Amino acid sequence: MKLFNMLLDSGHEVTLLEGEELAQQEQDFTGHKHRGLVRLTPGRWLFPKKFTKYANDLYNFKWRSSDVVVMTYPKCGTTWTQEIIWTMRNNNNFDHPHANEPIMDRVPFIEVDMLFPDGLTHGSPTMTETPSFLRHCPDADPNDGVYLQMSAAIPDPRTIKTHLPFSLLHPSMLDTVKVVYVARNPKDVLLSFMHHSRLFFDLDFQGTVEDFYKYFISGDLIFGGYDEHVKEAWERRTHPNLHFVFYEDMQADIMKELRRLNDFLDTQLTEEQLKKVADYTSFESMKERGNEEMKKIFNQDVYKKDGGFFRKGKSGDWKKSLTPELAAEMDSWTAKHFNFGITFK
Repeated sequence: MKLFNMLLDSGHEVTLLEGEELAQQEQDFTGHKHRGLVRLTPGRWLFPKKFTKYANDLYNFKWRSSDVVVMTYPKCGTTWTQEIIWTMRNNNNFDHPHANEPIMDRVPFIEVDMLFPDGLTHGSPTMTETPSFLRHCPDADPNDGVYLQMSAAIPDPRTIKTHLPFSLLHPSMLDTVKVVYVARNPKDVLLSFMHHSRLFFDLDFQGTVEDFYKYFISGDLIFGGYDEHVKEAWERRTHPNLHFVFYEDMQADIMKELRRLNDFLDTQLTEEQLKKVADYTSFESMKERGNEEMKKIFNQDVYKKDGGFFRKGKSGDWKKSLTPELAAEMDSWTAKHFNFGITFK
């Protein structure tokens, strides 16, 4: 790798992937072709080259004290948590006029612009045609980041999604906003992320589960290493503005977790309202709404064979998909790399 001649406001040095490492990425993830990849150190975070266009704006984003940030590594229950929190804060009477808009328009994915070099492709509307962008940012230039600008423009109370780690966001953020961080068993993250990477054309993973495992444990997937991402949140778990939750706990007793969120967010919903939130945001309800919303950017062969964005929503599904040898190897990796006090369910 060679120096990309850039030092970010976060203090990270940027290097450009090239040679054999880039060639292997482009072979296994055909969506990476022509987009370029960069590595950020410290942390070894991996991103499309276009991340560098928005990195400093993301780091210096103007947060408000009323904001809630949903932070996760990919495939840890992010969309479910987004819908739950937005519903609790903005739609607890289930009559919001924009409740049927895509979740990414109601809870903007703040850094997602880096993933779409030419807007949303493969038959879906371009970013500039997104109704919420036109509504919230009528005079904005989409080249400055559609979802970055939407994150700034949507009215309070704002809920914003990120897969970025704490180290790529300003240190003052956690003192300003409330953050809900969701972690999940690494084996389930691995398999869900692999399906996601096959399903979406912008990644288009072509390899085997063994290939994907190697990328996963080495931190060579977009957004880098799961272990480092979780560690940064775990180290901050006692901060009063951070609510650390496990995906498996949400599945096991959603009402208990909704009550905890109700207290953390100070939404003051009644037990009856929380029950309605649980029903509205159930996996089956969201699956019915969400897959139709996103079909246009799916690899249809993968979708028909293995399901869409909302596929199973289960914990422990890795038992059916990982060989005993690979599962044992991953257990050893988890014990070594998550040795900072966390215990996965």
